[in-house]
Amino acid sequence: MANKSNQPLLKRHPWMVHVLVMLGISAVILALVFLFIRIYARQGEEFELPDVVGSNIADLKADNPIELDIVVMDSVFRPGQEGGRILTQDPKAGTRVKQGRKLYITMTAFTPEDAVMPELAGLTVRQAVSELMGVGLEVGRLKFVADKYKNSVIDQSCNGKTVYAGQQVERGSVIDLTVGLGDSTGRSVVPFAIGKTRDKARRDILAASLNVGREHFSGVKNRQTAVVCRQDPDYNGVSRYSYGTNVDLWYVDADATDVQKMIREFKVDSTKIEVEEGYEDGRPTPDQIEERDGWAW
Repeated sequence: MANKSNQPLLKRHPWMVHVLVMLGISAVILALVFLFIRIYARQGEEFELPDVVGSNIADLKADNPIELDIVVMDSVFRPGQEGGRILTQDPKAGTRVKQGRKLYITMTAFTPEDAVMPELAGLTVRQAVSELMGVGLEVGRLKFVADKYKNSVIDQSCNGKTVYAGQQVERGSVIDLTVGLGDSTGRSVVPFAIGKTRDKARRDILAASLNVGREHFSGVKNRQTAVVCRQDPDYNGVSRYSYGTNVDLWYVDADATDVQKMIREFKVDSTKIEVEEGYEDGRPTPDQIEERDGWAW
């Protein structure tokens, strides 16, 4: 009878063969799982997201090398602008993303949508501006006329024709307002528009019962994200102007300037900050401005 001690280990212990086979199968399975995860998650394969704002969605879909999953979150009709033009994107340009990442966009609509004209008669200008913008309509000019009710909307019109509450109006239409002056000529402080986008600057100026005058976009590449870099009349927190006064605005691309620094510099310059205690001319202090306007220094 052969001595078992002289036989090979696996022959002496047959169960070890089964263990090794199971370990080998497990190793192969784990390797395949990790390989699948790596391919599925595309680990290490990140790309810089391009700036697609201003481009057409059809062009983006036709030339989409990193296979972005384009999701349209909203569309806005803008008269004079072609449909499908991308207005905003999320994530922002320059973000590192993986292939197949969802890209959320808003774009211009191909056809106008209807909005229902809200009831504005009797509202203040501020309330009317908020109502109109809330339903997708744009506020044009404020015309002030003699009326016993001060700063109260009397009539609303589009292209010179009165528009009545409940009437269907193309979304994006420009609505002009006729407003009462009351017993005397109304006066308002020019709001601080520096650093604000066009929509926000226009809203604040109109809500102050003032008109938006000439708008200058020289050198601006993207009007949707551009911010105000200069205004006339200037802001000082004190001077008051008659209702309906024009406020001219100049814009600059937001990504071409340090917006927060620009805001701080204009705040300091416009209020003539010279001493910490206060001002002899009665102008508000920085803390008073921050508390009133909600700006952080």
